[in-house]
Amino acid sequence: MDAAVSTPADSSSPAPTEPLSKHDFELLADFRYQVRKFVRFSEELARQHGITPLQYLLLLHVKGYPGRDWATVGELAERLQAQHHGVVALVTRCVKQGFVERRRSQADKRQIEIHLRDKGAAILDELARLHRAELLSLQGRFVVPDLRAFAQG
Repeated sequence: MDAAVSTPADSSSPAPTEPLSKHDFELLADFRYQVRKFVRFSEELARQHGITPLQYLLLLHVKGYPGRDWATVGELAERLQAQHHGVVALVTRCVKQGFVERRRSQADKRQIEIHLRDKGAAILDELARLHRAELLSLQGRFVVPDLRAFAQG
């Protein structure tokens, strides 16, 4: 699936111009290492439960979409940082496996909502529980660097 191009959340503030120190590189490297370890854990866990990592993420973003228990393909594409057509294909695979269903919006008949089915919800509940346990075990080890010191160079 092609990745969507994304810009930083606040691209209006310029990056500091001071050169990065060795410590800055160590902070960045450690943070990326911790992120990668968690992502790898998540990917392996999904595969052990018979779904792909992208299927898990799709289920998670459907259930976790702010304010409701469904999402549109466009919203899922943004959350997954993927191209719209790639998410359409992913949704189709999830529909075929009985994880999600498409429903026409009652409010806007042009819009299609993606909803979890019982099978998808059951897998998601189990995987999310295991992810929560892993995150809790990482408390104190998985930390965001002190960004104020980092930004000052």
